[in-house]
Formats: sequence, structure tokens, C-alpha cells
Amino acid sequence: MKFLPLMLMAAAAIGPDASADNGIENVASNYSVSETIDRLESLAKSKQLTIFARIDFSGDAAKAGLSMLPTQMLIFGNPKAGTPLMQAVPTAAIDLPLKALAWQDSSGRVWLSYNAPEYLQQRHGLPAPLLPNIAGIKALVEQAAR
Repeated sequence: MKFLPLMLMAAAAIGPDASADNGIENVASNYSVSETIDRLESLAKSKQLTIFARIDFSGDAAKAGLSMLPTQMLIFGNPKAGTPLMQAVPTAAIDLPLKALAWQDSSGRVWLSYNAPEYLQQRHGLPAPLLPNIAGIKALVEQAAR
């Protein structure tokens, strides 16, 4: 297990460009990780979206005696929008509800990351007419980060 700290150090150095080809969109945030997720949660609630969970990975790491740069995830959505996607392609449920990850890189910059709706469409073969059901995440994330 001696290699584990080296892996963790390498992961902390990864920036948003590391996810360029895997469907993850990264938006620079003007706020701390906690403030970014607070803003996103508030915006999601204002749009009558359901907040399913908020996970504080770095807080949980600290409780386990481990150190991790600030990292939190918000899981949110609308069953009226997500259910038709899962009915059309049941495997879409592995990526739903929608998620956004706020994280701080090793230089102190905060990012808000999410799966691009077009990537999810391609990954699961979702019908194009259902893409608007999840496309709103982009505007929500951009507003939360600004």
C-alpha cells in the first residue's frame, strides 16, 4: 500500500484538461467548493428540482483521518424529466439523476464538473427528442459558477 499516497498526489495534480475526451465538462468557479455547491443547490431548488444527495468527499476523508482537497458532489434531478430517459434506455439510470462535482485543484482553483448531456445521449443511445430533459444542466452549472 506504499503506492497509494503517490497515486493520491498524482490525482491532486490532475487538472480539468485530463477529462477532455470522456464527456466531462469543467467550468471554472468564482467561489469555494462549498459555496459553489450551495449556489448550485439553491438554483436547483429554485427550478423545483429534487436534491437527492450532497456528498462531501473531503469531509468524509477527514473523518477517516485522510487528507483531500475540497471536493463535494450534488445529485439532483426531476423524476418527470429523468424517468422517460430511463424508460427509453434503462442503462441511462446509471448516470441519473444528474450530478455535479465541485472540486479544488492543486493550484487552488475551483471547478464545477458534470457529464455533458450529448455524451450521455451518445453513451446510452438516448433518443434525440429526450435530450432537452437533461440539457438544462449546462446553464445551471454555469450560473452557479459565476
